[in-house]
Amino acid sequence: MVDRDLTGSEGSEGVEGAGIEGMRGIVGKKILTYDSTLRDGEQSEGIVLSLEDKLRIVERLDAFGIDYIEGGYPASNPKDTAFFQEVAKLPLKHARITAFGSTCKKEVKAENDEGLRDLLECGAKTIALVGKTWDKQVTQALQTNLEENLRMIADSITFLKSKGVQVIFDAEHFFDGYKDNANYALACLRIAHAAGADSIDLCDTNGGALPFEIESVVSKVVATFPNQTIGIHCHNDSGCAVANTLTAVVAGASQIQGTVNGFGERVGNTDLLTTIANLELKMGYECVGAENLKQLTSVSQFVAEICNRALPTHHPYTGASAFAHKGGLHASATARFPQAYEHVAPEAVGNTTRMLVSELAGKATLVAKAKSLGIDLDENKPQIQGILNEIKRREGEGYSYEVADGSLAILIESQLGRFKPHFRLESFRVIVDDCESASVAAGEVASEAANAAASEAANEAASEATIKIHVGEQRFVATGEGIGPVGALDTALRMAITAFYPEVADIELVDFKVRILDENVGTDAVTRVVITSRDKQGTWGTIGVSENIIEASWKALVDAIDYGLMRMGK
Repeated sequence: MVDRDLTGSEGSEGVEGAGIEGMRGIVGKKILTYDSTLRDGEQSEGIVLSLEDKLRIVERLDAFGIDYIEGGYPASNPKDTAFFQEVAKLPLKHARITAFGSTCKKEVKAENDEGLRDLLECGAKTIALVGKTWDKQVTQALQTNLEENLRMIADSITFLKSKGVQVIFDAEHFFDGYKDNANYALACLRIAHAAGADSIDLCDTNGGALPFEIESVVSKVVATFPNQTIGIHCHNDSGCAVANTLTAVVAGASQIQGTVNGFGERVGNTDLLTTIANLELKMGYECVGAENLKQLTSVSQFVAEICNRALPTHHPYTGASAFAHKGGLHASATARFPQAYEHVAPEAVGNTTRMLVSELAGKATLVAKAKSLGIDLDENKPQIQGILNEIKRREGEGYSYEVADGSLAILIESQLGRFKPHFRLESFRVIVDDCESASVAAGEVASEAANAAASEAANEAASEATIKIHVGEQRFVATGEGIGPVGALDTALRMAITAFYPEVADIELVDFKVRILDENVGTDAVTRVVITSRDKQGTWGTIGVSENIIEASWKALVDAIDYGLMRMGK
């Protein structure tokens, strides 16, 4: 029998905190990780992910060892519908793809609720179900009564569990609800627990809770539901999301939610990567394991690049300045006693001490990366240092190889003297025409339909590219058209080389990103272009950098075709 004292307020006093000793954690205890980058992260202002972006992030997080990856609400838009169809085809090794939705609508039975049917039909084996736990939200936002909300929670979870899926109940606005009416907030958890929720995750939806409040409330919940998996979902509006999440774990939570780099609505969500590093390196818990933790920096940079966001240099653990030291006494002391100015070993999270990078460490990293690209390198070869120097030189120009494996492979092979370009450019020219609609002849009365057609045709920009290239000893000239300059260049290039390399038809350009690296210099700013391509074997990224966006695009496009053919052994 569920206690439904809906009117009283139990207060917020909870079980006494674990103290400093408890903060060290239970060595080796597994903490489940739940990533919401593809939903909460995409709600961050300025972030728009394509379907291909989402699939690439899934693959990267799966390899990193994340337990749950939330893909969004499957019926909210065509892209998310397609995501669940395509992600099911990926050979994931670890992560469980999770669909997100809400409880059934008021006065609608769960089995008749369209939203719940959409969740089941998407094929995800885990469903995150959000439900109201703040009495004011129930009466004012849902505009229903407290009893009906409890019915919606119980009915929805029971229905989904009967279909054999795992259910994570997201207790929305739980901490605000607990402050206002603890009895009702707990009643919502009791009924979710009784209905069979696999995990109950407490949400600080407004991001306004502070660590001491989190500890008190989570301790109370854990004591009330000793055999229930309790999770935590925090937002960063008060700047405490990571601290609140760590505190919740100390208080007994065993599942953490967050996003890569803390991307999210308003101020953002818990930074899942920072939290994982703290739990593993500082508190003795296990999230992804020590070996996978070495990927932390590359995962952070990879997702930032996919989201077309610059990762702050001072970002904890993964930023370029996280382990940077200036010259003089500071650097000297760090050389003798790194712990004096480095709270953890940079290598543990895949980062480096920027002023003290050893040749051996740099070479080892390059050799491992090359191996993942199918290139065998010997650490003792003299060319290795030359490759490292060239990478550093190009990074100074604005290149970034975190999501440009294709360009990196070409750079390595070029430095080794083994790369032979599949074609040589003589010149290219791009023309963009602004196609205005023809004016109506004098004296002619334009019909409403003619005006509509004219309006639609006006300002349609068509691009045309002419390319002159050499393949072997032969010279080819080709002209292609496209919606934009890059599309036109791509078309012309393919037309020019198809006779020699028919396999180019299997290479598809699927994404194109532009970033202005120094906006303060106006039209003289350096532009970075990243192109994502794919063939039957998988996807790869290439990069181009120039003050001219067309030139940067051409460099990335050439690398895309060259690397695609190189992958095929051509």
